Amino acid sequence: MISHLKSMGIDGIEGYPVSVECFISNGLPNFEVVGLPDASVKEARERVRAAVKTSGFKFPPSRITVNLAPANTKKTGTLYDLPILLGILAAQEQITLPDDDCAFLGELSLEGKLRPIPGVLPMAIAAVRAGIRTLYVPIQNAKEATLAEGLTVIPVYSVPQLIAHLRGSPTIVPQARWERTDLRREIPDFKEVMGQENAKRALEIAAAGGHNILMVGPPGSGKSMLAKRLPSILPEMTSDESLEVTQIHSILGLVDPDNPLVTTRPFRSPHHTVTAVGLAGGGSVPKPGEISLAHRGVLFLDELPEFRKETMEVLRQPLEDGKVTITRATGSETYPCEFMLVCAMNPCRCGWYGDPSGRCTCSEQSVRGYVGRISGPLLDRIDIIIEVPAVSFDELRARKEGEPSSAIRARVNAARAVQHRRFDGTSVVNNAHMNPEQLRAACALSEECADLMREAFDTLGLTARSYDRILKVARTIADLDGAEAIGLSHLAEAIQYRTYQIGRN
Repeated sequence: MISHLKSMGIDGIEGYPVSVECFISNGLPNFEVVGLPDASVKEARERVRAAVKTSGFKFPPSRITVNLAPANTKKTGTLYDLPILLGILAAQEQITLPDDDCAFLGELSLEGKLRPIPGVLPMAIAAVRAGIRTLYVPIQNAKEATLAEGLTVIPVYSVPQLIAHLRGSPTIVPQARWERTDLRREIPDFKEVMGQENAKRALEIAAAGGHNILMVGPPGSGKSMLAKRLPSILPEMTSDESLEVTQIHSILGLVDPDNPLVTTRPFRSPHHTVTAVGLAGGGSVPKPGEISLAHRGVLFLDELPEFRKETMEVLRQPLEDGKVTITRATGSETYPCEFMLVCAMNPCRCGWYGDPSGRCTCSEQSVRGYVGRISGPLLDRIDIIIEVPAVSFDELRARKEGEPSSAIRARVNAARAVQHRRFDGTSVVNNAHMNPEQLRAACALSEECADLMREAFDTLGLTARSYDRILKVARTIADLDGAEAIGLSHLAEAIQYRTYQIGRN
């Protein structure tokens, strides 16, 4: 006997339909899964065998062949346990499968209960595109699956419960669509930061235009504290951005079962021991890395020179393209990674180079070696470099509350609204990602500004890339100021953020 039913698969961060075919024939008992399964899919044989028996059904002592089509696409994960089990029971005519417009996903325990699986949201969205109207998923994944529009989601707790539902009594109530609540994750506020007005201004500009920023200063000056408060001034994510980010987090099983939609911009802060694969993604079965988990949000690299050189260099291409492509012998995967890069570092190994206290113990050679761990091409991709000096005693003693994030965020939102109108109808969402044509149209300079830019270009030894980045930052400053054109003060401030020389007094 042969049976057919539908399931789904994951390719990169996109789902695709999978047909599960089960054939039971005479011969020596054997259970084979074909269709390019990985080890976890092959192990489904033992989980399915145990789940069938513990759920009160008969496992056939026959030759069983399960084909996962398309057979030329690698199948990974444990999500095929449930469809394989149902295919075996249907081939024995122990159950009758529903119509073709439904699909099944789920990992099985040995006692026939369903366990949650990663990647449900992208598979649910792909199921809608494939014409599937009903999706059976583990009960822990049900709320996540309802984020896909136009899909009836059936939450399944165990195999006996599902079989009873398929037989008509009792039926499982479909999962109600998850609705977003007004509850927001607590984010540290800028009002808690004393002093550092210049750094706050730089971060406001970075947030308004989506620019990359590097903060340089001694230990305890507040670099990490400032970076962690950056999400509090970033604009709210749109519905499309939330779905896009949630799909990436879903692939890695990082979605909250009770609140499945990611509604706050990601803030990722990997330790400096992270590998290049951990940062960019990859592995024998390619998975997104930290830069993709930071998509539409912030990637914070603290103690930048402590990262391995090969790890830092993998950022160069993603920072330009907004995506990263992982190539392996079995194929390639492309993951989105449009993020704000926020870095922090000490000016030397001891951290006190250039401090008025004179406590630095590093030689000039040591300072140059420490700063030299950051390549010129990577620094060239950073729009704003700002010094964060140590906070004075008077500022600490005053305990004066700073400007709240809500006020800064209002200005950022106003500047972003200008950019949305400017780039309406295009894929660009902020000034940092302007293409050359948009740059020419939005960043035209007056003769006075052109003279200043020419002088800065020659004096600072700018590259074509850094020239463009200064113009983009100037455009953002003008947007914050509500100006139609870039003025001399806007350009001068943007140039100022490129004049700081790391490792020099």
